[in-house]
Amino acid sequence: MSTATVNISFPKGLLKAIDEVAQEESRTRSDLLREATRRYIDQRRRLGRVFAFWKSEAKALGLKPADAEKAVQHVRSAK
Repeated sequence: MSTATVNISFPKGLLKAIDEVAQEESRTRSDLLREATRRYIDQRRRLGRVFAFWKSEAKALGLKPADAEKAVQHVRSAK
């Protein structure tokens, strides 16, 4: 696997938390950040597919953004 080194700035508190988790899991900071990045990208792609699916469903049903807003308001008012 070809790699590249990247410099990233983190707030001290976040870096401390990253190091704590890495130590708890007996892994390097780089390994933890690579996995976190992979998971973020995967989650973002899956969420994109979910939105694309529902967008096509809404289009097929002839729904408009205002219809979604009304549905959300209805659910919120029912609570």
